[in-house]
Amino acid sequence: MTTSATTPDNSQAGEVILEARGLKKYFPVTRGIVLSRVTGHVKAVDGVSFRIRAGETLGVVGESGCGKTTTAKMILMLEEPTEGNIYFQGHDIYKSGEAGRKEYRSSVQAVFQDPWSSLNPRMRVKDLIAEPMVINWQLSKAEIQERVLQLLQEVGLSSYHANLYPHEFSGGQRQRLAIARALSLNPKIIVLDEPVSALDVSIRAQIMNLLKDLQAEHSVSYMLIAHHLATVRYMCHWVAVMYLGEVVEFAEVTELFNNPMHPYTKALMSAALPSHPDTEQEEMILTGEVPSPLNPPEGCHFHPRCPFVMDQCSQVIPENKEISPNHWVSCHLY
Repeated sequence: MTTSATTPDNSQAGEVILEARGLKKYFPVTRGIVLSRVTGHVKAVDGVSFRIRAGETLGVVGESGCGKTTTAKMILMLEEPTEGNIYFQGHDIYKSGEAGRKEYRSSVQAVFQDPWSSLNPRMRVKDLIAEPMVINWQLSKAEIQERVLQLLQEVGLSSYHANLYPHEFSGGQRQRLAIARALSLNPKIIVLDEPVSALDVSIRAQIMNLLKDLQAEHSVSYMLIAHHLATVRYMCHWVAVMYLGEVVEFAEVTELFNNPMHPYTKALMSAALPSHPDTEQEEMILTGEVPSPLNPPEGCHFHPRCPFVMDQCSQVIPENKEISPNHWVSCHLY
């Protein structure tokens, strides 16, 4: 989960589609223009491991800058890991050759926070959705057109919308278009990077319900990057809590929300609005700022802000331990 390549074993009930082992991503920091030299590294992701099972959703939560998006970019092959491995259906994607990587790219799609930035404004909807199929599949125009109309219907739009441009749609409708495009190649996994945070509150539930319905229909897996804990609780089967490039807690979603164990997870829960006004929750206010990933603290990265800090926290990296069934935590308290 964190500093070792040990992966939480949440694979008993279904096929493991994707597994990340000990992923690290370090960005070099240089000084000088002509004779530039590397003076350090930003440790954006520092040893992350997890599994994603068929038809399930893994949620990744944490503060801005904790490494969520960088992890997603490595899964999407937009960034190459500094260390670690990504296995897709049991095969290392970086040792699979060009054919294996091409299959992987078509099997892992993405839906981003702002659909406007991911949809070409000069293309009609029918061409936007058809483009991945034209590039990757050998289909006739009639077959592609039929597939486009089917996808529009699946995401709650009609055939009339096929000839329109993205600017003629509302934010929620554009996100539906982005989902239809992501589904066009029948992917095994879709990375959802804050898919509803830019939408009006009244539209968010519709998009979340659509995503759950599509998951049930197609058995597609999701990797959900999110800040809003209520979205994570509703959408996800498993949750990984990240802090400063590491996964500090990993658990089944109900277990995590009913029994958060890491102090950082408890602080996140405390900062979130309760599901009901009468619900009482533990209050925990963190002091200080998130340390720089350029020079993370020794030992447990969270110890400078932890209200339960002990002497060993600043010296020894905590082990990833299974505290209870389907619940792993990296903390010296346990």
